[in-house]
Amino acid sequence: MGATDDGRRRLDYALCRYGTSKLLFRGPLRRTSSPYVVFVGGSQTFGRYVKTPFPTLVELSSGVPCINFGLQNAGLDVFLHDAEVMKIAAGGHVTVVQVLGAHNMSNRYYSVHPRRNDRFIAPSKLLCSIYPEVDFAEFHFTRHLLEALKQVSPTRFAMVVRELQQAWIARMTLLLGRMTGPCVLLHLSPEKPTRDMGAQARAGPLFVTKAMVSQVSRLAAGVVYVTPSHAAISEGTAGMVFPPIEKERALQLSGVRAHQEIAKAVAQAIARLK
Repeated sequence: MGATDDGRRRLDYALCRYGTSKLLFRGPLRRTSSPYVVFVGGSQTFGRYVKTPFPTLVELSSGVPCINFGLQNAGLDVFLHDAEVMKIAAGGHVTVVQVLGAHNMSNRYYSVHPRRNDRFIAPSKLLCSIYPEVDFAEFHFTRHLLEALKQVSPTRFAMVVRELQQAWIARMTLLLGRMTGPCVLLHLSPEKPTRDMGAQARAGPLFVTKAMVSQVSRLAAGVVYVTPSHAAISEGTAGMVFPPIEKERALQLSGVRAHQEIAKAVAQAIARLK
């Protein structure tokens, strides 16, 4: 199935639930009674618009069942608050954790929806006191909120970013600490990661610097950094399946060749753990 200009054609993601979890994940459902690899992540791990995402490619190459716990627009909170997901992830032969952005998490300044972490719920009294001129009723998504706060006051916005970064380190430390098997951190970005927050604002995990990844990597067996090759970028949306109205969204996600490159890098990292 290739790229389509027919809005009626969509991928069947075989959405499924595991145990008592209320979350819907990309299937088919995998058994958890034998050795398995777990992939925890966001839209890239889910593999939106891609028929065979990189967790499935790793399964095909290794022969080991791979559970895709990728959720679109996910933050770390949705996984930490789901006991079933954490239990299954902790029991994995290997757990691959995508480095997610720091913006889709509840923190001292604002709260997010417990399952749809990109949804802004409410500001804290602290944020209201810092930004008294802002009407927070206008915002429904975290990115929209943060873009507005930066425009109002870059100086005050820097305080918010520092809080998000500190919260991210704490949550990642908590998540990795709950794993019983080895963990591999997976950093996906159109550009090589840098220590500069500004360089991370549009490409890769929002507000997550290389120094932050290095700090939490002490709890992991390794870190895999993947940036798409020129060939992968040049392919654009070739082979992806989406209705025409969603083309701009598709262009922001990893394409077919990029998923193949990610799978190869992850498979090599897992093989080194044996």
